[in-house]
Amino acid sequence: MGYAEIYRRAQTDPEGFWMEAAEAIDWVQPPSKALFADNAPLYEWFADGMVNTCWNAVDRHVEAGHGDRVAIIHDSPLTGTTHKITYAELQARVASLAGALRAKGVEKGDRVIIYMPMVPEAVEAMLACGRIGAIHSVVFGGFASNELAVRIDDCQPKCIIAASCGIEPGRVVHYKPLLDGALDLAAHKPEFCVIFQREQEVAKLEEGRDVDWHAFQYGVDPAECVPVEGNHPSYILYTSGTTGQPKGVVRHTAGHLVALNWSMRNLYDMQPGEVFWAASDVGWVVGHSYICYAPLVYGCTTIVFEGKPVGTPDAGTFWRVIRDHKVKCLFTAPTAFRAIKRDDPQGALVKDYDLSSLESLFLAGERADPDTIKWAQDKLGVPVIDHWWQTETGWAIAGNPLGIEKLPVKIGSPAVAMPGYDVQILDEGGHPMKPGELGAIAVKLPLPPGTLPTLWNAEARYRKSYLEHFPGYYETGDAGYVDEDGYLYIMARTDDVINVAGHRLSTGAMEEVLAAHPDVAECAVIGVTDSLKGQLPMGFVCLNKGTITSAEDVVADCVKLVRDQIGPVAAFKLAVVVERLPKTRSGKILRATMVKIADGADYKMPATIDDPAILDEIAEAVAELGYGRAPA
Repeated sequence: MGYAEIYRRAQTDPEGFWMEAAEAIDWVQPPSKALFADNAPLYEWFADGMVNTCWNAVDRHVEAGHGDRVAIIHDSPLTGTTHKITYAELQARVASLAGALRAKGVEKGDRVIIYMPMVPEAVEAMLACGRIGAIHSVVFGGFASNELAVRIDDCQPKCIIAASCGIEPGRVVHYKPLLDGALDLAAHKPEFCVIFQREQEVAKLEEGRDVDWHAFQYGVDPAECVPVEGNHPSYILYTSGTTGQPKGVVRHTAGHLVALNWSMRNLYDMQPGEVFWAASDVGWVVGHSYICYAPLVYGCTTIVFEGKPVGTPDAGTFWRVIRDHKVKCLFTAPTAFRAIKRDDPQGALVKDYDLSSLESLFLAGERADPDTIKWAQDKLGVPVIDHWWQTETGWAIAGNPLGIEKLPVKIGSPAVAMPGYDVQILDEGGHPMKPGELGAIAVKLPLPPGTLPTLWNAEARYRKSYLEHFPGYYETGDAGYVDEDGYLYIMARTDDVINVAGHRLSTGAMEEVLAAHPDVAECAVIGVTDSLKGQLPMGFVCLNKGTITSAEDVVADCVKLVRDQIGPVAAFKLAVVVERLPKTRSGKILRATMVKIADGADYKMPATIDDPAILDEIAEAVAELGYGRAPA
């Protein structure tokens, strides 16, 4: 059966399609039906089934006789170590950790924040939460104390599981002081913290609050899997909001299992026992879906990689991992390939490695530029598949379903909608647009299983952010078009969330940080195109009258503030002091026009601009930073 027929079936008989897909999951009690629409436009999938994520990801493979199969390969060029964990070993480790959490009072429905680097213990912590029905919230280890504190206050965890440190090329990242700082800032105080001590840095434990990862498991009975309802939250994952206040995306347990399991075979063309590598981080949605859950649920081997595409030790590290572990499918961000291409433009290092195991490369996280796709196709000789999805959806909205049918690749397009996604291009009034016309990308409700049913403790915000603008649709926040063949093209964000090396960050949140500087009167942050990271933030600050601090010192302060309060992931280094910002007569800053100036693109003089001469001043400021058009 080809893609078109399968897609049509999912559209015309979603109940039959998804109930059939659900048969691949082990249920304690099968659901009575697939879609629960009583509370539309809030939909739920398999809500009355009883199921356990950890059982499906770990125990069932051991029960089926696959305990000796490798579940996780930890490959860390930063520590020079490789470690393999079988499904049987993983079961024992996760059951032990889950038992220790349970002995300390963590129960079904309790929240647990996980703040860890790329070590297998991060995945074990996620699975241990799932084993006892606790709801995890993984926070990327690079985030600063106040960002962590915001998440602590929002989800109110009973405990936090953290590592003593993370490791970056040439330095150790001190996680424990960041955690301590967050706990000082947060109004909510967890009952205890579990600290995984790494040999690179042993952290000081706070008596009465902090427990050692190994010591607190000693002598504790392992935990069995606790069945949960299909609509029980598996996790909360925070994503940047335009207000600077993060949004807690909720993932229900059953739909998540069904959709991810389906995607491994049909989208990524995997079989149980094969090696899948998502070169991402557990702190992001790709890490949740395709480092931790999908590969393990499907019975594959997953790679937890602690390194960088370049510099650990060189631009051949990806090729070494593929060769050493016989990776069949690699999934990463275009940024990684841009970095490799910059260091090794001829792809000379590719020739040093046997990459015969690799059958496909999937890119996501930001727009994959044609040059990078062509370079990867040329050097690797495998299909390079750009696919598109969001933190909110948990798996691909659009892609090329290699396990069903290898569709023609159109460079610049993430191909076609996946089953269950009815993707439409709408004008501002919510009317469908013709092929080739640019508009807002929306998905007709209901969304398929695995997607967000709501935001954590913020249903009104969920409705406002995603459902109200186009009634009956989920608003993606992206703009694009569909061609005559039904291929989707993503052209731009429709809000101010920028994408820095696959990390979605809010420019609004950065503006709040800059505006807090005592010498800054007002500011604007935009995303400028960057050949390596996709986008970089660029800040413009206007100083208070009478300020005696030098412009250079204010800029240095601003860079440090963003680093301290949002984290190094923001990559905020471009900032300049300007006399004034371009605005409409009503006082709205013309950010879109500023982006075009910084990118050296043509722009039309906005009809509502207050003073056109300001745009020349902005162009000069941008030129100081090395962006925009070179002077004629």
